[in-house]
Amino acid sequence: MDGGGAMEADPFHNAKEDEHMDAQTFKAGKMKMIQPDSLKDPKLDKLKEQVLLGWINESLKAEHIVVQSVEEDLYDGLVLHHLLARFAGVHLTLEEMALTASAQIRKLEAVLEELDKRLEQQDTKWEVSLIHKKDLLATLHLLVAMVTRFQPEVELPSNVKVQVVVLEVSRTGIQSDVQTEVLTEDRGDNAQEVSDTTDDPMEQLMEMEVKQTMAGVGLQVSDLDQQVWDLDQQFSDGVILLLLIGQLEGFFIPLSDFRLTPDSHEHRLHNVSLALSLLADLGLQVSAVQAQDVVSQDVAGTLKVLYALFRKHGG
Repeated sequence: MDGGGAMEADPFHNAKEDEHMDAQTFKAGKMKMIQPDSLKDPKLDKLKEQVLLGWINESLKAEHIVVQSVEEDLYDGLVLHHLLARFAGVHLTLEEMALTASAQIRKLEAVLEELDKRLEQQDTKWEVSLIHKKDLLATLHLLVAMVTRFQPEVELPSNVKVQVVVLEVSRTGIQSDVQTEVLTEDRGDNAQEVSDTTDDPMEQLMEMEVKQTMAGVGLQVSDLDQQVWDLDQQFSDGVILLLLIGQLEGFFIPLSDFRLTPDSHEHRLHNVSLALSLLADLGLQVSAVQAQDVVSQDVAGTLKVLYALFRKHGG
Protein backbone atom coordinates (compact mmCIF):
# COMPACT_ATOMS: atom_id res chain seq x y z
CA MET A 1 0.00 0.00 0.00
CA ASP A 2 1.08 3.56 -0.55
CA GLY A 3 1.42 5.20 2.85
CA GLY A 4 2.22 8.66 1.43
CA GLY A 5 3.51 11.07 4.03
CA ALA A 6 2.58 8.72 6.85
CA MET A 7 5.53 6.53 5.93
CA GLU A 8 8.05 9.30 6.65
CA ALA A 9 7.81 8.61 10.37
CA ASP A 10 8.64 5.20 11.74
CA PRO A 11 5.24 3.45 11.89
CA PHE A 12 6.52 0.49 13.85
CA HIS A 13 7.63 2.03 17.13
CA ASN A 14 4.15 1.70 18.61
CA ALA A 15 3.82 -2.00 17.89
CA LYS A 16 3.13 -3.99 21.03
CA GLU A 17 5.69 -6.45 22.25
CA ASP A 18 3.14 -9.26 22.39
CA GLU A 19 2.76 -9.16 18.62
CA HIS A 20 5.90 -11.38 18.47
CA MET A 21 7.17 -9.38 15.51
CA ASP A 22 10.72 -8.26 14.86
CA ALA A 23 10.34 -4.67 13.69
CA GLN A 24 13.88 -4.52 12.37
CA THR A 25 13.24 -7.50 10.11
CA PHE A 26 9.97 -5.96 8.93
CA LYS A 27 11.60 -2.64 8.04
CA ALA A 28 14.49 -4.34 6.28
CA GLY A 29 12.40 -5.23 3.26
CA LYS A 30 10.47 -8.48 3.03
CA MET A 31 9.12 -10.95 5.51
CA LYS A 32 6.97 -14.07 5.28
CA MET A 33 4.50 -15.38 7.82
CA ILE A 34 2.78 -18.75 7.69
CA GLN A 35 -0.97 -18.35 7.95
CA PRO A 36 -2.27 -19.69 11.28
CA ASP A 37 -4.69 -22.04 9.50
CA SER A 38 -1.82 -23.66 7.60
CA LEU A 39 -0.17 -24.52 10.91
CA LYS A 40 -3.17 -26.74 11.66
CA ASP A 41 -2.72 -28.81 8.49
CA PRO A 42 -2.27 -32.49 9.49
CA LYS A 43 0.23 -33.00 6.64
CA LEU A 44 2.39 -30.14 7.90
CA ASP A 45 2.16 -31.49 11.43
CA LYS A 46 3.25 -34.93 10.24
CA LEU A 47 6.18 -33.47 8.31
CA LYS A 48 7.34 -31.34 11.24
CA GLU A 49 6.55 -33.38 14.33
CA GLN A 50 6.96 -36.93 13.06
CA VAL A 51 9.23 -37.13 10.04
CA LEU A 52 11.73 -34.28 10.48
CA LEU A 53 11.86 -34.40 14.26
CA GLY A 54 12.13 -38.18 14.16
CA TRP A 55 14.88 -38.01 11.53
CA ILE A 56 16.97 -35.61 13.62
CA ASN A 57 16.63 -37.61 16.83
CA GLU A 58 17.30 -40.94 15.13
CA SER A 59 20.35 -39.50 13.38
CA LEU A 60 21.83 -38.09 16.58
CA LYS A 61 20.76 -40.86 18.96
CA ALA A 62 24.33 -42.12 19.34
CA GLU A 63 25.41 -38.66 20.48
CA HIS A 64 22.63 -38.51 23.09
CA ILE A 65 21.13 -35.39 21.53
CA VAL A 66 17.36 -35.06 21.84
CA VAL A 67 15.51 -32.36 19.92
CA GLN A 68 11.98 -31.49 20.99
CA SER A 69 11.11 -28.69 18.54
CA VAL A 70 12.44 -28.04 15.04
CA GLU A 71 11.87 -24.29 15.33
CA GLU A 72 13.11 -23.88 18.89
CA ASP A 73 16.15 -26.18 19.04
CA LEU A 74 18.09 -25.44 15.84
CA TYR A 75 18.68 -21.70 16.13
CA ASP A 76 22.09 -21.83 17.86
CA GLY A 77 23.80 -24.10 15.30
CA LEU A 78 24.55 -26.99 17.68
CA VAL A 79 22.19 -29.55 16.14
CA LEU A 80 22.95 -28.48 12.57
CA HIS A 81 26.68 -28.80 13.28
CA HIS A 82 26.21 -32.38 14.50
CA LEU A 83 24.05 -33.25 11.48
CA LEU A 84 26.73 -31.80 9.18
CA ALA A 85 29.34 -33.99 10.83
CA ARG A 86 27.06 -37.06 10.80
CA PHE A 87 26.12 -36.94 7.11
CA ALA A 88 28.91 -34.97 5.41
CA GLY A 89 31.83 -35.90 7.64
CA VAL A 90 32.64 -32.23 8.19
CA HIS A 91 33.97 -31.37 11.66
CA LEU A 92 34.38 -27.63 12.03
CA THR A 93 36.54 -26.08 14.74
CA LEU A 94 33.72 -24.37 16.59
CA GLU A 95 32.75 -24.02 20.21
CA GLU A 96 30.27 -26.73 21.18
CA MET A 97 27.94 -24.43 23.11
CA ALA A 98 27.52 -20.93 21.68
CA LEU A 99 25.95 -18.95 24.49
CA THR A 100 25.78 -15.43 23.08
CA ALA A 101 23.82 -14.30 20.04
CA SER A 102 26.97 -13.19 18.23
CA ALA A 103 28.65 -16.55 18.85
CA GLN A 104 25.55 -18.41 17.68
CA ILE A 105 25.41 -16.38 14.47
CA ARG A 106 29.09 -17.01 13.77
CA LYS A 107 28.54 -20.72 14.27
CA LEU A 108 25.48 -20.76 12.03
CA GLU A 109 27.34 -18.88 9.31
CA ALA A 110 30.11 -21.48 9.28
CA VAL A 111 27.72 -24.46 9.40
CA LEU A 112 25.32 -23.14 6.75
CA GLU A 113 28.20 -22.26 4.45
CA GLU A 114 29.30 -25.90 4.49
CA LEU A 115 25.75 -27.21 4.21
CA ASP A 116 24.96 -24.97 1.25
CA LYS A 117 27.98 -26.35 -0.61
CA ARG A 118 26.60 -29.85 -0.26
CA LEU A 119 22.91 -29.15 -0.73
CA GLU A 120 23.66 -27.50 -4.08
CA GLN A 121 20.43 -25.54 -4.31
CA GLN A 122 20.41 -22.56 -6.63
CA ASP A 123 17.72 -20.69 -4.73
CA THR A 124 18.07 -21.33 -1.00
CA LYS A 125 15.02 -20.45 1.07
CA TRP A 126 16.89 -20.05 4.33
CA GLU A 127 19.59 -17.81 5.69
CA VAL A 128 21.51 -17.32 8.92
CA SER A 129 19.32 -14.54 10.30
CA LEU A 130 16.09 -16.50 9.71
CA ILE A 131 17.36 -19.70 11.31
CA HIS A 132 18.70 -17.77 14.29
CA LYS A 133 15.34 -16.02 14.70
CA LYS A 134 13.61 -19.42 14.77
CA ASP A 135 11.74 -18.81 11.53
CA LEU A 136 9.69 -21.97 11.04
CA LEU A 137 9.32 -21.67 7.26
CA ALA A 138 13.06 -21.26 6.64
CA THR A 139 13.91 -24.04 9.10
CA LEU A 140 11.51 -26.47 7.42
CA HIS A 141 12.92 -25.68 3.97
CA LEU A 142 16.44 -26.34 5.25
CA LEU A 143 15.58 -29.64 6.93
CA VAL A 144 13.62 -30.93 3.92
CA ALA A 145 16.61 -30.13 1.70
CA MET A 146 18.94 -31.95 4.11
CA VAL A 147 16.77 -35.07 4.26
CA THR A 148 16.38 -35.11 0.47
CA ARG A 149 20.14 -34.76 -0.05
CA PHE A 150 21.55 -36.96 2.72
CA GLN A 151 18.86 -39.62 3.20
CA PRO A 152 16.56 -39.64 0.17
CA GLU A 153 15.14 -42.98 1.27
CA VAL A 154 13.31 -41.21 4.12
CA GLU A 155 9.69 -40.86 3.00
CA LEU A 156 8.52 -37.27 3.33
CA PRO A 157 4.77 -36.53 3.26
CA SER A 158 3.78 -35.72 -0.31
CA ASN A 159 2.66 -32.29 -1.50
CA VAL A 160 2.95 -30.36 1.77
CA LYS A 161 2.12 -26.70 1.17
CA VAL A 162 1.51 -23.69 3.37
CA GLN A 163 -0.21 -20.40 2.75
CA VAL A 164 2.09 -17.48 3.59
CA VAL A 165 1.55 -13.75 3.81
CA VAL A 166 4.41 -11.87 2.15
CA LEU A 167 4.87 -8.30 3.36
CA GLU A 168 7.34 -6.05 1.54
CA VAL A 169 8.28 -2.55 2.66
CA SER A 170 9.54 0.01 0.18
CA ARG A 171 9.70 3.78 -0.07
CA THR A 172 6.20 3.80 -1.52
CA GLY A 173 4.62 1.81 1.30
CA ILE A 174 3.77 -1.78 2.21
CA GLN A 175 2.92 -4.38 -0.42
CA SER A 176 1.15 -7.53 0.71
CA ASP A 177 0.52 -10.78 -1.08
CA VAL A 178 -0.72 -14.25 -0.27
CA GLN A 179 1.26 -17.10 -1.76
CA THR A 180 1.34 -20.86 -1.67
CA GLU A 181 4.76 -22.15 -0.66
CA VAL A 182 5.70 -25.74 -1.46
CA LEU A 183 7.61 -27.65 1.22
CA THR A 184 7.57 -31.12 -0.36
CA GLU A 185 6.90 -32.17 -3.94
CA ASP A 186 3.76 -33.95 -5.10
CA ARG A 187 4.45 -37.65 -5.68
CA GLY A 188 1.05 -38.06 -7.33
CA ASP A 189 -0.48 -40.22 -4.60
CA ASN A 190 -3.16 -37.64 -3.82
CA ALA A 191 -4.26 -36.99 -7.40
CA GLN A 192 -7.61 -38.67 -6.78
CA GLU A 193 -8.20 -36.48 -3.74
CA VAL A 194 -7.74 -33.32 -5.82
CA SER A 195 -9.94 -34.72 -8.59
CA ASP A 196 -12.70 -35.53 -6.12
CA THR A 197 -12.65 -31.97 -4.85
CA THR A 198 -12.81 -30.23 -8.21
CA ASP A 199 -15.41 -32.51 -9.86
CA ASP A 200 -18.17 -30.78 -7.87
CA PRO A 201 -19.66 -28.10 -10.19
CA MET A 202 -20.57 -25.89 -7.24
CA GLU A 203 -16.99 -26.04 -5.97
CA GLN A 204 -15.69 -25.18 -9.44
CA LEU A 205 -18.02 -22.18 -9.61
CA MET A 206 -16.90 -21.03 -6.18
CA GLU A 207 -13.25 -21.38 -7.22
CA MET A 208 -13.84 -19.25 -10.33
CA GLU A 209 -15.71 -16.61 -8.34
CA VAL A 210 -13.00 -16.45 -5.70
CA LYS A 211 -10.12 -16.14 -8.17
CA GLN A 212 -11.87 -13.52 -10.29
CA THR A 213 -12.77 -11.48 -7.22
CA MET A 214 -9.27 -11.70 -5.77
CA ALA A 215 -7.66 -10.77 -9.08
CA GLY A 216 -9.96 -7.77 -9.26
CA VAL A 217 -8.84 -6.39 -5.91
CA GLY A 218 -5.18 -6.86 -6.73
CA LEU A 219 -4.09 -10.05 -4.98
CA GLN A 220 -1.86 -12.39 -6.95
CA VAL A 221 -3.52 -15.77 -7.37
CA SER A 222 -1.38 -17.23 -10.14
CA ASP A 223 0.54 -19.41 -7.70
CA LEU A 224 -2.55 -20.99 -6.17
CA ASP A 225 -3.40 -24.63 -6.81
CA GLN A 226 -6.20 -25.51 -9.18
CA GLN A 227 -8.11 -26.80 -6.20
CA VAL A 228 -10.68 -24.76 -4.30
CA TRP A 229 -8.93 -22.06 -2.32
CA ASP A 230 -9.93 -21.73 1.32
CA LEU A 231 -10.97 -18.10 0.96
CA ASP A 232 -12.96 -18.10 4.17
CA GLN A 233 -9.95 -19.24 6.19
CA GLN A 234 -7.54 -16.76 4.59
CA PHE A 235 -9.55 -13.76 5.73
CA SER A 236 -11.01 -15.03 8.98
CA ASP A 237 -8.40 -13.39 11.23
CA GLY A 238 -8.74 -9.98 9.56
CA VAL A 239 -5.01 -9.45 8.94
CA ILE A 240 -4.95 -9.75 5.14
CA LEU A 241 -8.22 -7.85 4.92
CA LEU A 242 -6.78 -4.89 6.85
CA LEU A 243 -3.59 -4.87 4.77
CA LEU A 244 -5.66 -5.07 1.58
CA ILE A 245 -7.88 -2.15 2.60
CA GLY A 246 -4.89 -0.03 3.48
CA GLN A 247 -3.10 -0.87 0.24
CA LEU A 248 -6.10 -0.18 -1.99
CA GLU A 249 -7.19 2.98 -0.19
CA GLY A 250 -3.66 4.37 0.14
CA PHE A 251 -3.28 4.75 3.89
CA PHE A 252 -1.25 3.06 6.61
CA ILE A 253 -2.98 1.24 9.45
CA PRO A 254 -0.68 1.40 12.52
CA LEU A 255 0.34 -2.04 13.69
CA SER A 256 -0.61 -1.05 17.22
CA ASP A 257 -4.25 -0.79 16.09
CA PHE A 258 -4.62 -4.49 15.27
CA ARG A 259 -3.15 -7.92 15.94
CA LEU A 260 -0.69 -8.94 13.24
CA THR A 261 -0.49 -12.47 14.67
CA PRO A 262 -3.90 -13.03 16.29
CA ASP A 263 -3.95 -16.07 18.52
CA SER A 264 -7.46 -15.92 19.98
CA HIS A 265 -11.05 -15.46 18.89
CA GLU A 266 -11.11 -12.03 20.52
CA HIS A 267 -8.07 -10.89 18.55
CA ARG A 268 -9.59 -12.06 15.25
CA LEU A 269 -12.92 -10.44 16.07
CA HIS A 270 -11.15 -7.16 16.87
CA ASN A 271 -9.29 -7.21 13.53
CA VAL A 272 -12.37 -7.94 11.42
CA SER A 273 -14.47 -5.39 13.33
CA LEU A 274 -11.82 -2.75 12.59
CA ALA A 275 -11.85 -3.70 8.90
CA LEU A 276 -15.64 -3.43 8.65
CA SER A 277 -15.52 -0.10 10.48
CA LEU A 278 -12.98 1.22 7.98
CA LEU A 279 -15.14 0.06 5.07
CA ALA A 280 -18.14 1.86 6.55
CA ASP A 281 -16.08 5.06 6.99
CA LEU A 282 -15.06 4.77 3.32
CA GLY A 283 -18.70 4.56 2.27
CA LEU A 284 -18.49 0.94 1.13
CA GLN A 285 -21.73 -0.82 1.93
CA VAL A 286 -21.41 -4.39 3.17
CA SER A 287 -24.99 -5.39 3.68
CA ALA A 288 -25.83 -7.53 6.67
CA VAL A 289 -22.27 -8.76 7.27
CA GLN A 290 -21.17 -8.97 10.88
CA ALA A 291 -17.61 -9.38 12.06
CA GLN A 292 -18.54 -12.76 13.51
CA ASP A 293 -19.56 -13.96 10.03
CA VAL A 294 -16.05 -13.47 8.67
CA VAL A 295 -14.35 -14.81 11.80
CA SER A 296 -16.51 -17.93 11.70
CA GLN A 297 -15.37 -18.48 8.08
CA ASP A 298 -18.71 -17.82 6.43
CA VAL A 299 -17.92 -17.80 2.69
CA ALA A 300 -20.90 -15.69 1.67
CA GLY A 301 -20.09 -13.01 4.23
CA THR A 302 -16.43 -12.93 3.24
CA LEU A 303 -17.28 -12.64 -0.47
CA LYS A 304 -19.62 -9.71 0.24
CA VAL A 305 -16.77 -7.83 1.91
CA LEU A 306 -14.38 -8.53 -0.97
CA TYR A 307 -17.02 -7.69 -3.56
CA ALA A 308 -17.46 -4.26 -1.99
CA LEU A 309 -13.74 -3.62 -2.58
CA PHE A 310 -13.93 -5.19 -6.03
CA ARG A 311 -16.73 -2.87 -7.16
CA LYS A 312 -14.69 0.17 -6.17
CA HIS A 313 -11.22 -0.88 -7.32
CA GLY A 314 -11.82 -3.66 -9.84
CA GLY A 315 -12.40 -1.32 -12.74
